Amino acid sequence: MTHDTPPTAPPSPAPEKAAGAMDVLKALGRGRVLIALVIGFGSGLPFLLTGATLSLWLREGGAELAAIGFISWVGLAYSFKFLWAPVIDRFDVPFLGRFGRRRGWMLLSQIVVGLSLIAMAVVGPEGGLTALGVAALVTAFASATQDIVVDAWRIESADGDEDQALLTSAFQLGYRFAILAGNALILFFAAWLGWNGAYAVWGAAMSLAIVATLFAKEPVDRRTLAEVTGQVSLLSPRGLFDAIVGPFLTFLKTHGAAAFLMLAAISLYRLPDFVMGPMVGPFYTDLGLDKPTIGAMRLSVGLIAAFLGIAAGGLFAVRFGFGKTLLVGALIGPLSNLGYTTMAVVGLSTPVFGSVLFVENFSEGFAGAALVAYMASLTSIGYTATQYALLSSFYALLGKFLKGFSGVVVESLEPGRSLMEAYALFFAGTAAVGIPAVFLCWLLLKRQERIARRDTPAPA
Repeated sequence: MTHDTPPTAPPSPAPEKAAGAMDVLKALGRGRVLIALVIGFGSGLPFLLTGATLSLWLREGGAELAAIGFISWVGLAYSFKFLWAPVIDRFDVPFLGRFGRRRGWMLLSQIVVGLSLIAMAVVGPEGGLTALGVAALVTAFASATQDIVVDAWRIESADGDEDQALLTSAFQLGYRFAILAGNALILFFAAWLGWNGAYAVWGAAMSLAIVATLFAKEPVDRRTLAEVTGQVSLLSPRGLFDAIVGPFLTFLKTHGAAAFLMLAAISLYRLPDFVMGPMVGPFYTDLGLDKPTIGAMRLSVGLIAAFLGIAAGGLFAVRFGFGKTLLVGALIGPLSNLGYTTMAVVGLSTPVFGSVLFVENFSEGFAGAALVAYMASLTSIGYTATQYALLSSFYALLGKFLKGFSGVVVESLEPGRSLMEAYALFFAGTAAVGIPAVFLCWLLLKRQERIARRDTPAPA
């Protein structure tokens, strides 16, 4: 899997008919579709700049592996976003509330993301890891807030299933472009302008999302929605309970005891990917790969493999269902971890790097499509922002906590070995942590098959 990247754009309801990239391109003349694409770009832009790309910058700046691992904890902001999602659902943002509840929060989060990325550019590793880490944390917090509100904006803006499919696909396409920009294109800018200059350019690029938000339409009058749904003030005991506990109770009531199995499978599904994530960039640097080579391979082999994986995952889900697709994704996901073990053993080799990158991006695309489709199938209407934040937080929480120790683990494996041997053992170990997810996905598949047999009417 691609290190520390989301499976796709943040989860959204599964539309009855998926809209492809060509459908989105044909519909760009429709204002809302173009706005959704640009907002999706803004949502994805900061993600890797506080994760995998930052780790590469830090290693080139001479940071120790243990420090790189610990700084990766800023990404935990994405996993705890469900804690402040109820506030975004219920309150207008100060000073910007005149733009509407959704647009106001979007504007605030986008402005903060842009400014904090520029602050990271100004500070850099040379300004101290603590100051850079604080700027990265602010970026991650604002980015997580942006994810919450743009998910809700996109869902509430749709006029029906077909429109939902189109807006979701446009958003995901923009999100993917941003991930590509933060994963590959920025490496060329870093080679030309230096890392500080590249981060400043990416911070300024957030202005595109700000402009799109200014042109966007507020989807729902929140006061009208509160009257229809019977919501009470968040400041009252009942309102606070409904906002914080309501989404969790709804999920548990809908799925019963199986909800715990579902949440466990989701939380372990991408564990191999998350745990190895902070060390991939430093591994590239220590192996001797330069930024233009990494960027070129990601833009060619990696991009092709990612789209093939997403297409294969979607087709497999249509043909065999979510359960089997989820299981296959859990099986092939850790193959990329073993690929990095191979790279560490073989050494610097462009053909091997290309092969590993292909497997990594294909498996990430396939497993990501499976995971997002499955998470979308579990959600229920009523708590738009909070319940989606809950599920998308669960899939990353454990992995993002454990990855903070990745640098310590590599350094602990190094005594008596070469650095490449330590990397090889580390990546092999991260592949092994994917075994529990395979077992849990198998249990989910068996549960689905039992339900299907129970609900199938007996032949006359």
